Amino acid sequence: MLDEVQKKYIDFLKAEPYKVANWLGFSGITKDLHNEWIKSLVFGKKDWTLQAHRGSYKTTCVSVAFAIYMILHPNRNIIFMRKTDDDVTEIIEQVRKILESDVLRYITFKIYRKDLKIIKSNSNEITTNLSDTTRGAVQLLGLGIKGSLTGKHAYWVHTDDIVNIKDRVSRAEREYTKSIYMELQNIKMVGGRITNTGTPWHKDDCFSLMPTAEKYDVYSTGLLGQDEIDELRKRMTPSLFAANYELKHIANENTLLNTPPKFVDDVNLVRQGRAHIDASYGGEDGSVLTIANRMGDKIYVLGKRRQGHIDSHLNEFLSLCKAYQAGVIRVEDNGDKGYLAKEIIKRGGYAKTYHEDMNKYIKISTYLKAEWDNVYFLRGTDEEYIDEILDYSEDAAHDDSPDSLACVLRDYKNTGIKGF
Repeated sequence: MLDEVQKKYIDFLKAEPYKVANWLGFSGITKDLHNEWIKSLVFGKKDWTLQAHRGSYKTTCVSVAFAIYMILHPNRNIIFMRKTDDDVTEIIEQVRKILESDVLRYITFKIYRKDLKIIKSNSNEITTNLSDTTRGAVQLLGLGIKGSLTGKHAYWVHTDDIVNIKDRVSRAEREYTKSIYMELQNIKMVGGRITNTGTPWHKDDCFSLMPTAEKYDVYSTGLLGQDEIDELRKRMTPSLFAANYELKHIANENTLLNTPPKFVDDVNLVRQGRAHIDASYGGEDGSVLTIANRMGDKIYVLGKRRQGHIDSHLNEFLSLCKAYQAGVIRVEDNGDKGYLAKEIIKRGGYAKTYHEDMNKYIKISTYLKAEWDNVYFLRGTDEEYIDEILDYSEDAAHDDSPDSLACVLRDYKNTGIKGF
């Protein structure tokens, strides 16, 4: 039977575990964001996956969660897995320091009326004097992905960053990681759970086997300002930024564009430009609007991408064209026999058709790649629009956004093209 003091400290850990992190010196851990992550890790009932951007303190939250769990459930062991043994040691060292802190020792004494002591610790495991299980299992065991799982079982199994850049470039690595993850299902004890934290790197990586992730990209956590985000974007390739900060993968290494996009804030730079719509009539393709304005050597672009049939999005597109004074909208008539142009006119817009006879890859390579260093996107351009451009390669599954932008660039380059 718990007395009032014991109940007070247990309830505190259940309600506000982020404060433990703050008292330990992790000042970046917040109530609104990280408190919920730690609570989900320690007190959740179901298997769970968290994807969060680099620098969001997810691994710190994992370490704090491990320490709290070891205090509250000393006889329920944890096995966690990271990509390498060195990665494992990093967490083990952090958990050990947390358990040895005055904060955790004080809370433990209030709950158990005895001092917290670490009785076994090395580079991949920790056990405290709170554990009295007859199974003989260590409380916290860390394994690199190449480590043996034979004979091991745990109440809580956790993976942290078992997917990395190796999984992006190597199918063999992806398949190996997935095979190990499947094996982890067998070491979870009855009543136990598996949780996962990390960032995705490929559409077919191990996250495809995990529970649907709660996602926190760099735009949603509020941990970084826009200037910091822009600076990070400049310092790395589009694929690295997409994976580490937007939680998206650029799936093909043979992408046409290899430098990050540039951005502007002034909406007037896009006004009185030219517009193009690439329409979808169903299936997986998107409907895309490009509004672009050339001023000297620079091209300022607003791009919108919507999933689904153009009829569902045409009014929105026309409103944007009106707001940005884009004038005549260019549309292709190869497949729809003029349907879209007629719909635009019916809804009060202005349309001009053209018949496309240029190979799409050649068009995008000729006009978009050539002008890429001069292209500036207006903030507010859809992330999906930009991502599709950065993803583009000759065998890309989706090319609506780069195709639309290339058409406008071609229009500026050669207004003598038939129909423009």
